[in-house]
Amino acid sequence: MEVKNFAIWDYVVFAALFFISSGIGVFFAIKERKKATSREFLVGGRQMSFGPVGLSLTASFMSAVTVLGTPSEVYRFGASFLVFFIAYLFVILLTSELFLPVFYRSGITSTYEYLQLRFNKPVRYAATVIYIVQTILYTGVVVYAPALALNQVTGFDLWGSVFATGIVCTFYCTLGGLKAVVWTDAFQMVVMIVGFLTVLIQGSTHAGGFHNVLEQSTNGSRLHIFDFDVDPLRRHTFWTITVGGTFTWLGIYGVNQSTIQRCISCKTEKHAKLALYFNLLGLWIILVCAVFSGLIMYSHFKDCDPWTSGIISAPDQLMPYFVMEIFATMPGLPGLFVACAFSGTLSTVASSINALATVTFEDFVKSCFPHLSDKLSTWISKGLCLLFGVMCTSMAVAASVMGGVVQASLSIHGMCGGPMLGLFSLGIVFPFVNWKGALGGLLTGITLSFWVAIGAFIYPAPASKTWPLPLSTDQCVKSNVTATGPPVLSSRPGIADTWYSISYLYYSAVGCLGCIAAGVIISLITGRQRGEDIQPLLIRPVCNLFCFWSKKYKTLCWCRVQHDSGTEQENLENGSARKQGAESVLQNGLRRESLVHVPGYDPKDKSYNNMAFETTHF
Repeated sequence: MEVKNFAIWDYVVFAALFFISSGIGVFFAIKERKKATSREFLVGGRQMSFGPVGLSLTASFMSAVTVLGTPSEVYRFGASFLVFFIAYLFVILLTSELFLPVFYRSGITSTYEYLQLRFNKPVRYAATVIYIVQTILYTGVVVYAPALALNQVTGFDLWGSVFATGIVCTFYCTLGGLKAVVWTDAFQMVVMIVGFLTVLIQGSTHAGGFHNVLEQSTNGSRLHIFDFDVDPLRRHTFWTITVGGTFTWLGIYGVNQSTIQRCISCKTEKHAKLALYFNLLGLWIILVCAVFSGLIMYSHFKDCDPWTSGIISAPDQLMPYFVMEIFATMPGLPGLFVACAFSGTLSTVASSINALATVTFEDFVKSCFPHLSDKLSTWISKGLCLLFGVMCTSMAVAASVMGGVVQASLSIHGMCGGPMLGLFSLGIVFPFVNWKGALGGLLTGITLSFWVAIGAFIYPAPASKTWPLPLSTDQCVKSNVTATGPPVLSSRPGIADTWYSISYLYYSAVGCLGCIAAGVIISLITGRQRGEDIQPLLIRPVCNLFCFWSKKYKTLCWCRVQHDSGTEQENLENGSARKQGAESVLQNGLRRESLVHVPGYDPKDKSYNNMAFETTHF
């Protein structure tokens, strides 16, 4: 494969990204030096506004895998990825209206604190451990996979970029805390959009104009967006993307520590919701940019597919190879695209390090040492950021020797996200579910999602369900690459063509629904949770939407959780005391009685703010 090396200006542009990102960390370390508390460090003092938080949310979940992978998917399979437009809308609506109000009003710092308030410590710790393991694994792959693709096409130093990413992220996370992460993410989001726009403008110019791109994409069947086939084995259809995509993204987004930590750092609940909706706009913009980049790339390579012809060795290398071709005579712009890709990596890794430090500090350190001073808490938080930065970078090194396991590792986030979504749904939507049902449901969901995902990895789906659209090599320069036919499959069990062949977008749905079903059944068998023992604050009354005509049925669906017909704020204030045996002082510093009387509600703004936590000891 021909490698087109970077020019000096490409390295200058790329280095500028790392320099500015580090500078933001230094700035906030100096600016906030007089506010040295773990609360300031981990949740930005709970006084962030929606703008930077919204940009940070978008950047955190649009990793380099998205920047490199989505255009490649569109190039090979068509623009059906645009249907994620709908899935993203459902995800943000459910996150902002179902999950966020519960997390925000309970004053937690770690989402897993909710599980202790609703169930007990074992459920909380089980979920925390699963989150830590899967996040470290995923983050390592997010660092390594794009670095490898860029190295093989651009000659960009593989280990230099891996270690630079790990060191810079760890540096500004450790120095500046959440504020540094959020503002750096906002800057990196701008870099991502600028990088995409340069590719779109230059690529469409090379293709003879945007109209020409659409015409050639139509002729190549790339604009067949809506496929309403209900077959769950088909890789991408309208239903797999809207239904499966909603479960997948809600599992790694709606109840994810990285998301919720940013939302609860906002000064009011209204700002938190605005951040989510502002982030939705960002998700749509990145999606549209990535899809049209894939269409432009198809228009450019329609007569000579570099992957089929052996010019590149993996689909993830398509986008870097395309960029190196269209910017061949424009030094600095390939570096801008690489900065765009690594902006996604930096934001994802930084968010993961900050979230890992937060859950470890809140769920384990404060649980064992509840009376730490502010100064010591801050230093421990910084130390955890440093520790997880080293671990995530080490995981990237380990990913280099995993071979085919890397593909499986990228699915870990979704495989664990589904059961986690099911677990939080059991707590928030089903008041009668007890801790045994929650723990049993989590284990069942994890088992089901891993079973189907690992089975699919060992026995790939039939080509008829995942076959890419036609690609041509008619005008390629003949090379000495030997064409290889499809691998000869060994004998396959009957389940391989059904259960193991289900679309990867349904993995989260399998885990979530399996967790909910098992949790409900186990709770009914072992004895339902007493409604009197649950704070109304911890339940989201979705049943009110379906039983609005009858107070009797609403009461029945609430399973005797104490509430009345007044406003939600009144319901919170009239809630019963915590169940017997609960700790008098919660891990987040809120006293038991503060759960009953939740201050901070502004009737004019019709929103909750963080004044409730101003006087609590962090």
